[in-house]
Amino acid sequence: PSLALRRGYASPTASNLPAGLQNAIQKEASLATPDPSSDSQTSRLVGQSTPYMVPTYVRPPPMFQKGEGCFLWDVENRQYLDFTSGIAVNALGHCDPEMSKLLAQQLLVEKTVESGAMTDAARAFICNSGSEANEAAIKFARKCGRTADESGNKHEIVSFHNSFHGRTMGSLSATPNPKYQKPFGPMVPGFRYGTYNDIDAINDLVTDKTCGVIIEPIQGEGGVNVATDDFLLALRRRCTEVGAVLIYDEIQCGLGRTGTMWAHGALPKEAHPDILTTAKALGNGFPIGATIVTENVSSKIVTGDHGTTFGGNPLGSRLAHYIVGRLSGAEIQDGVIQKEKIFRKRFEQLKQKYPDVITEVRGRGLLLGVQLSQDPTPVITAARERGLLIITCGTNTLRFVPPLIISETEIEQGMDILEDAMKAVFRTDEHIPGTDGQQEMRAS
Repeated sequence: PSLALRRGYASPTASNLPAGLQNAIQKEASLATPDPSSDSQTSRLVGQSTPYMVPTYVRPPPMFQKGEGCFLWDVENRQYLDFTSGIAVNALGHCDPEMSKLLAQQLLVEKTVESGAMTDAARAFICNSGSEANEAAIKFARKCGRTADESGNKHEIVSFHNSFHGRTMGSLSATPNPKYQKPFGPMVPGFRYGTYNDIDAINDLVTDKTCGVIIEPIQGEGGVNVATDDFLLALRRRCTEVGAVLIYDEIQCGLGRTGTMWAHGALPKEAHPDILTTAKALGNGFPIGATIVTENVSSKIVTGDHGTTFGGNPLGSRLAHYIVGRLSGAEIQDGVIQKEKIFRKRFEQLKQKYPDVITEVRGRGLLLGVQLSQDPTPVITAARERGLLIITCGTNTLRFVPPLIISETEIEQGMDILEDAMKAVFRTDEHIPGTDGQQEMRAS
């Protein structure tokens, strides 16, 4: 039987249908894998996912659901021989037997967006790291500036001293730290740097030439410095006035670490960003990052503006789907707030004992910094030798960023070790006020 009859198509040759429609039916009947029609399952699935994706690529008509060796199958179970291998990616073919043990269905980017506090979040670009997420954000801001002013005059990116946005050239250029920048100069032109929390300087810093402002709501590497609500509100207002994109880098401070899903989550809508970047906890050790944008930003991005080879891979997306679900839960976030109180109580006790050494405690949730008046290296070494790992940031700042699942008992255990370490470094046997009976209570 003919292909047309095997597939259930009637021959149009003896039909009274218009010639154009007859030709379309004949073409459909003669193709092994015709592109999906507008009312197909494929088109419905594409329609569900497309609104959440930054349009950096042309979307091919089929939607593939499985692969094996050199073949792919779409959602309508049509088979394709693959001569592209994902643009030279799948050298071992699709679903290599060893790799297939690890792979699962791909995450729809909707799950990354729906847990956020970013009111106008619309789409996401999935990549592999925080640097890549910020690089995309910077490029998107530049594109918005070019769209607003075709002369290219609106191209400046503003960032802030003590920030850290990454190690690729664009993100590094937004990181005004000579330690990181000097070996790789000159930096990408068009970056300006301001003082964190300086409201009075905003108008001179953010001008009609500014296309984007990138800021961490809480600076991690820079010393656990917290942006004031008034500063972020003023920054948002100024960006709106001059038509600049506001970018919140929540790579370290986001995803539940402050007791809300995003560090800016407690702020009013008037302080929300146009772009939000995330990574680190998004993969819990697996390489994945994301750049979340509003529809206004996404509308400026067209096919070919940006791309990634491995971003949004099935394993990374599946892991991120699970992790976002865990971190967006009330149990985790409420626990973070309670655990912060325990840390702060113990830090305050240490500060009373060492008032000349501990000058300030900063941060929010489980992103906390203890400012010392001297080099913290001896304290870090003494703590490590007693079984506690802590790190530094900024200038002489001890940084505390434990897993969000840490128990209250484990916090107390670690703080006991820190107390012993500081006692060894500063050679004092003086007892910390208010700690009587703590060890006994924890042991019982």
